[in-house]
Order: sequence, then C-alpha cells, then structure tokens
Amino acid sequence: MIGRLASIDPVRYRVAQPPRWARRRAVAQCWEQTALPVQAARARATLVFSPANLAPLAWPRNVVVMHDAAVLREPAAYSRSYRAWHRHFGLACARRALAVITVSEFSRRELIELAGLAPERLAVIPGGVDARFTPGGMAGDAACRDRRGLRAPYVLTVATADARKNLRSLERCARELAALGIELVWAGDSRPYFADARPASGVRCLGYVSDGELPGLYRGALAFALPSRYEGFGLTCLEAMASGVPVVAADRAALPETCGDAALLADPDDEGAFAAAVLRAATDAGVRVRLREAGLRRAGAFSWDRTAAETHALLARLSRE
Repeated sequence: MIGRLASIDPVRYRVAQPPRWARRRAVAQCWEQTALPVQAARARATLVFSPANLAPLAWPRNVVVMHDAAVLREPAAYSRSYRAWHRHFGLACARRALAVITVSEFSRRELIELAGLAPERLAVIPGGVDARFTPGGMAGDAACRDRRGLRAPYVLTVATADARKNLRSLERCARELAALGIELVWAGDSRPYFADARPASGVRCLGYVSDGELPGLYRGALAFALPSRYEGFGLTCLEAMASGVPVVAADRAALPETCGDAALLADPDDEGAFAAAVLRAATDAGVRVRLREAGLRRAGAFSWDRTAAETHALLARLSRE
C-alpha cells in the first residue's frame, strides 16, 4: 500500500519509518508520537497518513486507517494494557483525525456506534489481494509443503491465536475430516497483546508461516475455513479465493460482506453446522467447482492498486482543504 502510494505521486509522498533499532512495538510507538511529528514539520507536510490504527497526536492533520472496532466490541480478546492503550489513546487519535479510513461497511457501522466517530469523517476503502496469491501451482510449492510435513490432504485455517478467531470450535471439524484421511491445519501464532486461545486437539499447528510460504500453503489446501466471530474485513478468505481454494467462513461481522456469495457461510457457534460446511467444501465436487469459480471472481474485485488509488484520491482532496 505505501509503495503504491509513493509510485502514484513520488513528489507528494514521503515514506517515514522508525530506524531499524526502534522497530519493537513500544519503541516504535514512542517514535510515532515524538519523532514523526518533528519529521513532518521539517518536511512541511500537509498530512500524515497512518495505515495501522494509531497516529501522532501532536500532529494536527492526520488520516488514519482503523481496520475494525474489535478492541471495543471484543475486549476480552486482548490484554489489559492493550485494551487501555487503544480505548483511550487510539480513540483520541481517531477522533482528532481529519478522516478515518476503514475497510468495510460493517467496520464503519461499528466505529460509528462504539467509537462515536462522525459518519461524514469515515471513508470505506477495502483492502486488496496481493498478486502472489494465484490458483496456478508454482515451482517450490510441493517442496514447501514437504518441509512442513504436509503429505496428506488438508484443510487450512490462517489466523492468530486470539479468542475472537474461535479456533477451538474446529475440534469437531478436525475429527470428521480425520475420519476421511484429511488433516485440519492451522497456520498462525500468538501475540503478547492477545488473550491466547489456541485450537483444540486434532488441529495440526504449523506456527508462524512466512509470506514466501503462504501462497503455496493456500494452493495445496482442499478448502479454507475461518470460524471467526469478529472480523473487520477477512483478508485471508480473499487470499484463499484468489488461490482457487473453496472457502467456508462464519456468518458474522464483515465476513458475509467480504465473501459475498463466493463462500459457504455457517454459524461459528454451531460446530456441527460449520463442520458440515467444511466437509462439503472439501469433498463435494460440484460445490468445489462452484466455490472455486465464484471465489476467483470475488477476489479479482479486490486489488491493492484500487485500494491505493482510492486512498490517494481521498488524501489529495484533504491536502487541498
């Protein structure tokens, strides 16, 4: 996103980031609040665009991206310190910003209701799917899966280990897939600011998977499953669709909006219903063909070039005001 903005107008945009030694979370946030406003003033910036929920409070003209209102709607999913920081400091950033960009109509409604943001200051600009996610097999995909020991057919889920992702609900799904010789595989890890909620038994945990490995991991899956109770967008569903993989997602939050009719939607709190949907996506030939074709069309509507162009148009307008 940042690289695309800079390429649209190299004169208008200057990329600012903390020095390498200062990129740990707490130090980077300190840099954002202290050094970044100084850099912006020296550069005579008209705006500071911050793409990850926080912005420098000392700078008077911010545009900030808030991806969702999860810390307000699902506070138990986060550590106490993270909740306090974002419920106070994060909301102050959003309320003082010239504009807030969010990624779905669902998140827009949540930010109006829970954060009290003015509707006219909220813009919806969805994210995009990286061009690395394609249905065609790539050289090295099989070797990548072999390194991970993935020799049996598998269904994939990609998520961090936090409570709202609802990974524990996949136990029945894993058991029913195993009866058919199919593994349920989870790629992801925990974060210190999340209330940890690892999957139940029967789910194979790969841990963190690098950006280089992820496309091949998607392409090798029979299906993709996301039982999350709260998503502001659901980018992993689109990545799976772009990879030609049938998707099953929760019928909650932004997932129906993002997936449209290109996924099977199921109640994430009904383990039987969700497992049945995953088995259909993994084993029913007719369902698989329909979801693959619909998913490729759906994912094709979301590109980072479009996201950058819409963001640039908003920033250019605000910089003139």
